[in-house]
Amino acid sequence: MNFERLYINGEWVSPQSTERIKVENPASMYRFAAVPVATDTEVDAACRAAADAAWRWQESPLAARLTICEKMLAQLLTRKAEIVDIEIQELGAPSQMAEKVHFDFQVERMRTFMRLAQEIEFREELEHSTLYREPVGVVAAITPWNYPLGQVVQKIMPAILMGNTVILKPSQHTPLSVYYLVDAFHQAGLPKGVLNLVTGRGGDVGNVLASHPLVDMVSFTGSTIGGIEVGKHGLDSVKKIHLELGGKSPCVILPDADIDQAIRACFNSLLLNCGQTCSALSRLLIPEDQKEAIETRLVEILQEYPVGDPREEGTKIGPLASEKQFTKVKKYIETGLAEGARMLTGSVPTEPIGGYYVQPVIFTDVTNDMQIAQEEIFGPVLCVITYKDLPDALHIANDTIYGLNAAVHGPFDEAVAFARRIKSGNVYINDSARDVTAPFGGYKMSGIGREGGIEGILEFTQSKVLFDHDA
Repeated sequence: MNFERLYINGEWVSPQSTERIKVENPASMYRFAAVPVATDTEVDAACRAAADAAWRWQESPLAARLTICEKMLAQLLTRKAEIVDIEIQELGAPSQMAEKVHFDFQVERMRTFMRLAQEIEFREELEHSTLYREPVGVVAAITPWNYPLGQVVQKIMPAILMGNTVILKPSQHTPLSVYYLVDAFHQAGLPKGVLNLVTGRGGDVGNVLASHPLVDMVSFTGSTIGGIEVGKHGLDSVKKIHLELGGKSPCVILPDADIDQAIRACFNSLLLNCGQTCSALSRLLIPEDQKEAIETRLVEILQEYPVGDPREEGTKIGPLASEKQFTKVKKYIETGLAEGARMLTGSVPTEPIGGYYVQPVIFTDVTNDMQIAQEEIFGPVLCVITYKDLPDALHIANDTIYGLNAAVHGPFDEAVAFARRIKSGNVYINDSARDVTAPFGGYKMSGIGREGGIEGILEFTQSKVLFDHDA
């Protein structure tokens, strides 16, 4: 795959600028590839191509869009081994995770979107009118580095299926797997202009996209600070804004919970992707009278999650994705110690040698007003916070600017009742599995709108009402 190209108006084109952004393997610190920095002229060309294609694509029947998506998926499956390898290289994802989470699960998502799209009612008779659901138009999709393929799938699949055209700007840190997806659409015969790929830095290319007059909707996933900036650019011309942002998600262990089950569920969330997940359960709320017993099991069960080379069998935690992330996480660990938290396990990382590896850190004696308990660390760092009673636990769980994800462990009815009072878009009960048909998104500063499921598909539509019935 030639990564030093842009995809504009149905063609792989050579970039105008000679500037390149190097892509680093975080497990070896070796820069093994590079992508172009799109100029404002190229971003404008991509937006114009998407706008020119918008009407024709909108008029195409859903069946035709589904056929192209099915052909795309068939193409993508033939490149599975290459994509998995790229995810290992550009993100540092352990091999099994790269295959199961970063590829197989995304294929399942694609198939789910294609199935659910057929359930959408594009025309609905109301009492005295007819409701039509139409495409928004031209969508700028700006995606993060932590799930290079997955975050793209969440946006462009429903956008394209609903008849929108797309300009995709992936993260400059992990942009490579996206090339395979775009090329699969190309090979599947996607009409010119429906999907365009421009690479570059978010503050440059992303902001130009968000401000462009031909863009009708901005769909952004990333930090809350980044989302606010992009949203401001989009609102200058009153675009539709769709934001999936940060989190500081609580995992609440109720007094009669299965402790081991709760700890493993928390670790499976927190340590997935080396803690670089917006929905990671990074605050563990436990009854103060069970503190010692739970701390003991935390240390013991953590041994089931070894850190190592992503390509080695048995590795569950790879490196952090970049030097920037390494420095950020190191600073937060130092901050936690300075705030008076006690390190139950782990250490302050030294300067990286051979890769950006960080051993998981469990902080105990944490109070919810500490910086490490309030800010998104985006690394393998767990904050253990005790509570006196259930009202205290609920207060702590909701005492955050975020509201993306949560979990409650305990007797089912009690856990559900507690979960209903948590201000969060998603809450897991005990060992429940993730549902790909469910919407995902947050309360408060965790975002605007939803991704996934029917609700996530409808984000890429707008409603038109014709008052065409006699009263």
